[in-house]
Amino acid sequence: MNRMLRDIYNTLLEFVRTFGAFQLFFLKLVKHSPAILATRFDLVVKQVYNAGALSLVIIMICGLFVGGVLGLQGYSNLARFNAEDSIGVFAAFGLTKELGPVITALLFAGRAGTSLASEIGLMKATDQLSAMEMMAVNPVRRVLVPRFLGGVIAMPLLAAVFSAVGLFGTHLVAVELLNVDVGAFWQQMQNTVDIEDINEGILKSVVFGVTASHIAVWEGYNAIPTAEGVGRATTRTVVITAIAVLVFDFMITAAMI
Repeated sequence: MNRMLRDIYNTLLEFVRTFGAFQLFFLKLVKHSPAILATRFDLVVKQVYNAGALSLVIIMICGLFVGGVLGLQGYSNLARFNAEDSIGVFAAFGLTKELGPVITALLFAGRAGTSLASEIGLMKATDQLSAMEMMAVNPVRRVLVPRFLGGVIAMPLLAAVFSAVGLFGTHLVAVELLNVDVGAFWQQMQNTVDIEDINEGILKSVVFGVTASHIAVWEGYNAIPTAEGVGRATTRTVVITAIAVLVFDFMITAAMI
């Protein structure tokens, strides 16, 4: 019994230590961010390209088919109440407030987050970060902060692209395939969706971008410097980011209601 209690205590203590180090690491990233934006913005732009532009294909393809599924499901369910013309509102709310930010964050974690974690983990395993420290170069400022900022900036842009392409996919299915009136589709959407709804989606995408990028650089930087350690860090990046995104989604939604 005493051994079990001691194991529980040690586990909780290790969790608290790790969580505290995680938060201090975030403060360190935030501390160096203004200087990087002011002096080495070119590094940030490169990482926005790596995390954002290179993820556009998967974001657009998934957004198109998610929008198409919303069109099919929305028409099937709204037709029961003779409200097929409201399918545009149904899709706009679903995409801008929930599906756009959440699915984009999950895809971002799977594509860009794993790339960040494995790249940084490999740099640690090959002693590149240690070499920077020997040359009086701060690896956090030179390597981690630009990648963190690149993910934070790219995430809201990708979520906007996902939502826009998703609405286009809904339009193709509802208007072109199911013959919903195009005027009613767009007019009801414009009359119903408010700026507060869009702001909620923007807030979520920014929070998810910070969360996904923070977890990715943290896992990469603290990866065990072996091939197995880098692989585990990459896996943890996806799993922890997915859980964190869904938890934050619930919290923000509850706060915005």
